[in-house]
Amino acid sequence: MSTIRGARARARIEVTAAIKDEARSQLAAEGAAKLSLRAVARELGMVSSALYRYFPSRDELLTALIVDAYDAVGEAAETALAKASRSGHRSQWSAVCTAVRTWALAHPHEYALIYGSPVPGYTAPQDTVVPAGRVALALISVVRDAHRAEGLALAPLPDAVRPEAERLAADIAPDLPPAAALAMATVWAQLFGLVSFEVFGQFNRVVEDRDAFFAQAAEGLAQTVGLLRGE
Repeated sequence: MSTIRGARARARIEVTAAIKDEARSQLAAEGAAKLSLRAVARELGMVSSALYRYFPSRDELLTALIVDAYDAVGEAAETALAKASRSGHRSQWSAVCTAVRTWALAHPHEYALIYGSPVPGYTAPQDTVVPAGRVALALISVVRDAHRAEGLALAPLPDAVRPEAERLAADIAPDLPPAAALAMATVWAQLFGLVSFEVFGQFNRVVEDRDAFFAQAAEGLAQTVGLLRGE
């Protein structure tokens, strides 16, 4: 009996993967807004009612694809950080930023799903929150380690933004100074702004040597969060 259950579980995993793969193909061809369970079923040679046993709605399929995308870019960031663990903090920071960019350029449609325009009529559920935070946590861990080891070179925090900085610190990194938490929020937006401009073509005919440009930009982000030179 356990053999039968095992075979069924494997079959379900394989069909689920095939559904996701076809859905990703539709994302590339039509965009997330036009994702259709019926179209996915048709391309796979399934009846719609059979596909609904795996994903009861378009939104559930979208959520699965979004979680997979966040997990993929998060894993890329974490793997890069682990490989750079014997390097200085600036090198670790650059490794994570570069891994995010490399993944995004290799998977532009999945990147667009999580960092592009919102899908009309879709609201991301709580299930996406933890996967969405993996890149941020990798970057925060670099800043935290640097803070504990040598400290951070942060600009003075203006009184006007102190309450917001303290709130951010309490929410995302209570063991970091409020100025560091505010800087992290700033570079988070800047990092994905840089990546989005490249993925979505805004740098066309503007930036030619994009590798060097991004490397320099990542250095600037490291400076913003207070990572000391030479680390």
